[in-house]
Amino acid sequence: MQVLEELRQSRPRPAAVYLPVTVIIPTRNEARNLPRCLESLRGAGEVYVVDSNSTDETPEIARTFGAKVVQFHYHGGWPKKRQWALDTLPIAYDWVLLLDADEALTPRLAEEIREAIKDSRYQGFYVRLHVVFLGRPLRHSGARFHKLSLFRRGKGHFECRLREQHESMCDMEVHEHVIVDGPTAKLKNPLLHCNADSLFQYIAKHNEYSNWEARVWLKEKGNATELPPALLRTQAQRRRWLRRNCFGLPGSPVLFFLYKYFFRLGFLDGIPGLIYCGLQGIQFFHIKAKIHELAKG
Repeated sequence: MQVLEELRQSRPRPAAVYLPVTVIIPTRNEARNLPRCLESLRGAGEVYVVDSNSTDETPEIARTFGAKVVQFHYHGGWPKKRQWALDTLPIAYDWVLLLDADEALTPRLAEEIREAIKDSRYQGFYVRLHVVFLGRPLRHSGARFHKLSLFRRGKGHFECRLREQHESMCDMEVHEHVIVDGPTAKLKNPLLHCNADSLFQYIAKHNEYSNWEARVWLKEKGNATELPPALLRTQAQRRRWLRRNCFGLPGSPVLFFLYKYFFRLGFLDGIPGLIYCGLQGIQFFHIKAKIHELAKG
């Protein structure tokens, strides 16, 4: 409770609304990351923390920052946490910003969002992630990518890649992407993504992700999807195409590590770059192993 008391003593009175958006943050035991995220959102119109029955101080920290806490009880199937929030919450603002608890706005990005949502030409915006891994910003390692995190209310939804899901496969969208009805653009300023302060938590989370990835691989093989793999389309589709076409290669987890570490210059990111690229290759191996397990029935 010492963390909560320090937050109460140091937190100034809320400022007027500077960023007229609804922010949705999914959480589960994110007491370590959440204060940094919420601190960056001072002046946001409203903030929802959609929690999955955390056993740490996550809900209390969220309320200390004035966020609205909603509990999500996942029993499998679809929708998952963020789509459920979009479908269920009484969203007050015309624009929705999706953040993870380990992400934070910079003042420049907040100002850019404030100006971007005034532009009536666009229905959504891609935000570039600047990954910080084990305390070091990754400038290489293939760690820079965009995701569609900002869109008009009612204009965006998550693709559903697998309806038959259970709790062990993670209660939140993994690599389902937001589909926006209308024109989109990219923002210039990056979002800080502090990807791993704890390797224990990182590995546990990605173990759930690999359960989901393996089932999606088997289900989607040869089937049409809302966002199909395509080499010359969006970044998400290109990554999906590369995975789809490289999975079957002998030794593909090792090749994936070598691609990240040497071709994408991960070695220039020091020890954190080595660990990041190594864990990416291991994740690839876990997915392949679980595909084999599922195929054996």
